[in-house]
Amino acid sequence: MPEQPILEVRGLTREFVRRGKPFPAVDDVNLTLDPGEFMAIVGRSGNGKSTLLNLVTGLLKPTSGSILLAGNEVTTLNDKQMSILRNRTIGFVFQGFNLLPRSTLEENVALPLVYAHVKREPRLEKARQMLAKVGLENYAKSLPARISGGQQQRVAIARALAMEPEVILFDEPTSALDPELVGEVLATIRGLAQE
Repeated sequence: MPEQPILEVRGLTREFVRRGKPFPAVDDVNLTLDPGEFMAIVGRSGNGKSTLLNLVTGLLKPTSGSILLAGNEVTTLNDKQMSILRNRTIGFVFQGFNLLPRSTLEENVALPLVYAHVKREPRLEKARQMLAKVGLENYAKSLPARISGGQQQRVAIARALAMEPEVILFDEPTSALDPELVGEVLATIRGLAQE
Protein backbone atom coordinates (compact mmCIF):
# COMPACT_ATOMS: atom_id res chain seq x y z
CA MET A 1 0.00 0.00 0.00
CA PRO A 2 1.54 3.36 -0.99
CA GLU A 3 2.42 5.86 1.74
CA GLN A 4 0.04 8.77 2.04
CA PRO A 5 1.43 12.23 1.25
CA ILE A 6 2.72 14.19 4.23
CA LEU A 7 1.19 17.36 2.76
CA GLU A 8 -1.67 17.92 0.31
CA VAL A 9 -2.84 21.37 -0.68
CA ARG A 10 -5.93 21.69 -2.86
CA GLY A 11 -7.40 24.88 -4.31
CA LEU A 12 -5.72 27.00 -1.65
CA THR A 13 -6.47 30.72 -1.81
CA ARG A 14 -5.76 33.52 0.64
CA GLU A 15 -7.01 37.00 -0.10
CA PHE A 16 -6.06 40.22 1.62
CA VAL A 17 -7.71 43.58 1.12
CA ARG A 18 -5.66 46.17 -0.74
CA ARG A 19 -7.12 49.62 -1.43
CA GLY A 20 -10.55 48.32 -0.50
CA LYS A 21 -10.44 45.39 -2.95
CA PRO A 22 -9.66 41.70 -2.41
CA PHE A 23 -6.15 40.77 -3.52
CA PRO A 24 -5.13 37.08 -3.77
CA ALA A 25 -1.68 36.58 -2.18
CA VAL A 26 -2.08 32.82 -2.81
CA ASP A 27 -4.42 31.88 -5.65
CA ASP A 28 -5.74 28.33 -6.21
CA VAL A 29 -2.52 26.50 -5.24
CA ASN A 30 -2.35 22.71 -5.52
CA LEU A 31 0.62 20.64 -4.39
CA THR A 32 1.49 17.27 -2.90
CA LEU A 33 4.56 16.45 -0.83
CA ASP A 34 5.43 12.82 -0.18
CA PRO A 35 7.52 11.59 2.76
CA GLY A 36 11.23 12.05 1.98
CA GLU A 37 10.53 14.47 -0.86
CA PHE A 38 12.33 17.82 -1.18
CA MET A 39 10.44 20.72 -2.75
CA ALA A 40 11.41 24.32 -3.42
CA ILE A 41 8.92 27.09 -4.08
CA VAL A 42 10.54 29.95 -5.95
CA GLY A 43 9.34 33.37 -6.98
CA ARG A 44 9.93 37.05 -6.60
CA SER A 45 9.53 38.86 -3.31
CA GLY A 46 5.85 39.52 -2.64
CA ASN A 47 4.59 36.58 -4.71
CA GLY A 48 3.04 34.73 -1.73
CA LYS A 49 5.72 32.19 -0.74
CA SER A 50 5.71 33.17 2.95
CA THR A 51 1.92 33.43 2.93
CA LEU A 52 1.72 29.88 1.59
CA LEU A 53 4.01 28.60 4.37
CA ASN A 54 1.99 30.49 6.99
CA LEU A 55 -1.18 28.86 5.65
CA VAL A 56 0.34 25.37 5.76
CA THR A 57 1.47 25.91 9.36
CA GLY A 58 -1.92 27.28 10.41
CA LEU A 59 -0.51 30.70 11.29
CA LEU A 60 -2.97 32.10 8.72
CA LYS A 61 -6.42 30.84 7.74
CA PRO A 62 -7.19 30.41 4.03
CA THR A 63 -9.99 32.18 2.22
CA SER A 64 -10.76 28.84 0.53
CA GLY A 65 -9.22 25.45 -0.16
CA SER A 66 -7.94 22.58 1.93
CA ILE A 67 -4.65 21.61 3.59
CA LEU A 68 -4.03 18.05 4.73
CA LEU A 69 -0.92 17.81 6.92
CA ALA A 70 0.00 14.33 8.16
CA GLY A 71 -3.59 13.29 7.42
CA ASN A 72 -5.14 16.19 9.39
CA GLU A 73 -7.32 18.82 7.73
CA VAL A 74 -5.59 21.96 9.01
CA THR A 75 -8.34 24.40 8.04
CA THR A 76 -10.84 22.85 10.48
CA LEU A 77 -8.58 22.87 13.55
CA ASN A 78 -8.92 25.45 16.30
CA ASP A 79 -5.83 27.34 17.51
CA LYS A 80 -5.04 24.88 20.33
CA GLN A 81 -5.39 21.82 18.07
CA MET A 82 -3.24 23.50 15.42
CA SER A 83 -0.55 24.37 17.98
CA ILE A 84 -0.37 20.72 19.04
CA LEU A 85 -0.19 19.49 15.43
CA ARG A 86 2.38 22.14 14.53
CA ASN A 87 4.59 21.21 17.51
CA ARG A 88 4.47 17.49 16.68
CA THR A 89 4.62 17.63 12.90
CA ILE A 90 6.29 20.79 11.56
CA GLY A 91 9.75 22.24 11.98
CA PHE A 92 9.74 25.83 10.76
CA VAL A 93 12.87 27.85 10.01
CA PHE A 94 11.95 31.50 9.70
CA GLN A 95 13.52 34.11 7.43
CA GLY A 96 15.01 35.76 10.54
CA PHE A 97 16.71 33.48 13.03
CA ASN A 98 14.25 34.24 15.88
CA LEU A 99 16.75 33.18 18.54
CA LEU A 100 16.32 34.36 22.12
CA PRO A 101 19.33 36.66 22.70
CA ARG A 102 19.75 35.95 26.44
CA SER A 103 19.46 32.17 26.12
CA THR A 104 22.31 29.84 25.24
CA LEU A 105 22.25 28.00 21.94
CA GLU A 106 21.24 24.76 23.65
CA GLU A 107 18.39 26.57 25.44
CA ASN A 108 17.23 28.05 22.12
CA VAL A 109 17.25 24.62 20.47
CA ALA A 110 15.47 23.05 23.47
CA LEU A 111 12.62 25.60 23.43
CA PRO A 112 10.08 23.47 21.49
CA LEU A 113 10.75 20.64 23.94
CA VAL A 114 9.77 22.93 26.84
CA TYR A 115 6.33 23.31 25.24
CA ALA A 116 6.18 19.53 24.81
CA HIS A 117 6.80 19.18 28.59
CA VAL A 118 10.10 17.31 28.22
CA LYS A 119 12.12 17.42 31.45
CA ARG A 120 15.17 19.71 31.59
CA GLU A 121 18.06 17.23 31.29
CA PRO A 122 16.57 15.14 28.44
CA ARG A 123 15.63 18.26 26.48
CA LEU A 124 19.12 19.79 26.88
CA GLU A 125 20.68 16.49 25.83
CA LYS A 126 18.44 16.42 22.75
CA ALA A 127 19.40 20.05 22.02
CA ARG A 128 23.10 19.14 22.17
CA GLN A 129 22.46 16.24 19.77
CA MET A 130 20.73 18.57 17.31
CA LEU A 131 23.55 21.13 17.59
CA ALA A 132 26.00 18.32 16.77
CA LYS A 133 23.88 17.45 13.75
CA VAL A 134 24.45 20.96 12.36
CA GLY A 135 28.12 21.07 13.39
CA LEU A 136 27.76 23.40 16.38
CA GLU A 137 28.18 21.07 19.36
CA ASN A 138 31.11 23.14 20.68
CA TYR A 139 28.92 26.25 20.94
CA ALA A 140 26.12 24.85 23.13
CA LYS A 141 26.79 27.26 26.01
CA SER A 142 27.33 30.32 23.78
CA LEU A 143 24.87 33.15 23.31
CA PRO A 144 23.57 33.91 19.78
CA ALA A 145 25.48 37.22 19.55
CA ARG A 146 28.78 35.31 19.82
CA ILE A 147 28.33 33.36 16.57
CA SER A 148 27.98 34.30 12.88
CA GLY A 149 24.72 34.73 11.00
CA GLY A 150 25.24 31.44 9.20
CA GLN A 151 25.79 29.68 12.52
CA GLN A 152 22.68 31.35 13.96
CA GLN A 153 20.64 30.04 11.04
CA ARG A 154 22.06 26.55 11.66
CA VAL A 155 20.92 26.89 15.31
CA ALA A 156 17.44 27.75 14.01
CA ILE A 157 17.59 24.58 11.88
CA ALA A 158 18.66 22.54 14.93
CA ARG A 159 15.68 23.97 16.83
CA ALA A 160 13.36 22.93 14.00
CA LEU A 161 14.80 19.40 14.19
CA ALA A 162 14.43 19.08 17.98
CA MET A 163 10.88 17.68 17.84
CA GLU A 164 11.82 15.28 15.03
CA PRO A 165 9.15 16.76 12.75
CA GLU A 166 7.67 15.02 9.74
CA VAL A 167 8.03 18.20 7.66
CA ILE A 168 10.60 21.00 7.83
CA LEU A 169 9.65 24.27 6.18
CA PHE A 170 12.25 26.92 5.39
CA ASP A 171 11.14 30.50 4.69
CA GLU A 172 13.97 32.09 2.70
CA PRO A 173 16.61 30.65 5.05
CA THR A 174 19.53 32.44 3.39
CA SER A 175 18.02 35.87 2.64
CA ALA A 176 19.37 37.50 5.83
CA LEU A 177 22.89 36.15 5.32
CA ASP A 178 26.04 37.56 3.79
CA PRO A 179 26.91 35.75 0.53
CA GLU A 180 29.84 33.90 2.10
CA LEU A 181 27.55 32.36 4.74
CA VAL A 182 24.89 31.15 2.30
CA GLY A 183 26.95 28.10 1.32
CA GLU A 184 27.23 26.73 4.85
CA VAL A 185 23.46 26.98 5.43
CA LEU A 186 22.62 25.43 2.05
CA ALA A 187 25.07 22.59 2.75
CA THR A 188 23.27 21.93 6.04
CA ILE A 189 19.88 21.89 4.29
CA ARG A 190 21.19 19.57 1.55
CA GLY A 191 22.55 17.21 4.19
CA LEU A 192 19.19 17.10 5.97
CA ALA A 193 17.38 16.42 2.71
CA GLN A 194 19.71 13.50 1.95
CA GLU A 195 19.26 12.14 5.46
